Order: sequence, then structure tokens, then C-alpha cells
Amino acid sequence: MDFDRAREKMVASQIRTSEVTDPLVIDAMGCVPREKFLPIDKQNFAYLDEDLFIGNGRFVMEPLVVARLIQLAELEAADSVLVIGAGTGYLAAVVASMADAVVALESDSDLAGRAVKIYDELGIKNVKVIVGDLKSGFMGAFDAVIVDGAVEMIPDQFRNQLKEGGRLACVVREGPVGRATLVKRAGDSYGSRQEFDAMTPCLPGFEKQRNFVF
Repeated sequence: MDFDRAREKMVASQIRTSEVTDPLVIDAMGCVPREKFLPIDKQNFAYLDEDLFIGNGRFVMEPLVVARLIQLAELEAADSVLVIGAGTGYLAAVVASMADAVVALESDSDLAGRAVKIYDELGIKNVKVIVGDLKSGFMGAFDAVIVDGAVEMIPDQFRNQLKEGGRLACVVREGPVGRATLVKRAGDSYGSRQEFDAMTPCLPGFEKQRNFVF
């Protein structure tokens, strides 16, 4: 399969036609080889507009949602970015081509190890892969936080790890449909707005606790 041609077609037919206008996002989506972040038996499906599962309830998020979430985060070249639930590292790799430094937080050590190997293979030097609890986030203050998967409720820790003026972009799942949400920090206050619908699956462990009635 000609992956370069498939990537070009994906950018032309999925990204450019779906309210992605930031040229830096468009260029990044056209440069990062999504197939490298997938198991061999899934690579031929790399440029379909869908989430691709990679085992243990985890997935590589669909390209359009990746592009629109990153655009929502309003990244700048000097930014430090935290990616939560990085998996094998696709979204973090796209971010790394736009920002100065990226921390890719992943709870599954096997997935994290695969991400490190892929970054080494691709020569990506500005991503630091950290194995740790996703709900705790990562100690530090970031210009942007992006969650690589949906959550049913945004943990306070994610907001607290934003710098002044920082942006948090994630899909908040409300029943069968999620809404891409942008949170901005201003001092000790946080404003938010919802932008677009997404069917992104929840990251395991980020579902709300259900109350059972007998």
C-alpha cells in the first residue's frame, strides 16, 4: 500500500473539508505517518476516518478528531504540551511537529514502550514518554493539555496543570455522543466552551461511577 498517497488523500478529503483551517495542523497531519502507530494488521486501515483499536480497550483516535482537537488547543511553536492517554503516541507525534516540548503520559507500559520505539525510528526528539496514572496527570504547568480519548468528566488535576492562559482540549462523553470541549485558564478561574460532536470512545477508567438502584 502507498501510505504517503493515502495520507495525502486523507488530508485532502477528511481534514481540509471539515473545518480544519490552521495550516500548521494541516501540514502536521500530512507529515506524521499514522500507520507507524498501529499494529501491522491494522496499518492498511490507517487513513480511514475512524478510531482503530490496538488492544486492552485502547485505540488510536480518528484523524479528523485529532486534527480538530489540536486546532482547538491553539498551539504555538514555543508551547509545552501534555498529552494524556497517549497510547502508542500518534496524537503526541502530531503535536510534537507543532510545539516545542511534549510530555506523553501513558498508563500502559507496553504501549509506552512502543511509542518510544516509534519516536526513535521517526527521529522525533521533543516527546518525553512517561508511564504513570492518567487521572493524576503529570506534575508541572503546561501551555496546553490534550486528552487522547474521551472522558465522561474532566478531572480537576487536568485543569490545575495549565499555565496562566493555558488551554485544555478533550472530548467529554455525554451518553452515546461526545462534545469536544475547550477549557481556558485565567488566574484561578476556568472558562469552557463546546465545539463539535465526536464519537470518540472513553479512555478506560474515565467513565463516571454508576449508581445502581435496586
